Amino acid sequence: MDIKNKIIKVSQQGNEIHFILDPEAEWPLDSVPTGKMLTDTDRQSFVYVFDHDSGYQYAYFPQESWYGLVDLLLNEMEPFLIWVDQKIPLENAAEELQALVLNIEGNDNYGEAFSAAVEKAFQSVLEQEN
Repeated sequence: MDIKNKIIKVSQQGNEIHFILDPEAEWPLDSVPTGKMLTDTDRQSFVYVFDHDSGYQYAYFPQESWYGLVDLLLNEMEPFLIWVDQKIPLENAAEELQALVLNIEGNDNYGEAFSAAVEKAFQSVLEQEN
């Protein structure tokens, strides 16, 4: 992956789940969570969107961090982005992610490889919904 703004580690602390952003990320200190989550099928990632004066800022969740997203949905945890010494709440992340996962299931508009990877990683979440 050629981007620095990616989650490199996931940790749990009580009812919180921390998504650790690469410390080398180019991250403006005054970025504001938008409550929106997207997909980047080229990078096989979920993406949380932040607003900033200079435009949007994106935090990428590559496949190796998806286990944390599954935990977020199954255990109703409070998600936070951790970057260096900042702790930023990921508002509305669970709701957005849940909607995306349900929409991706059986939908090859996201690309067959991405859809298959999501269905496999989020199988327990999808089973819970059915």
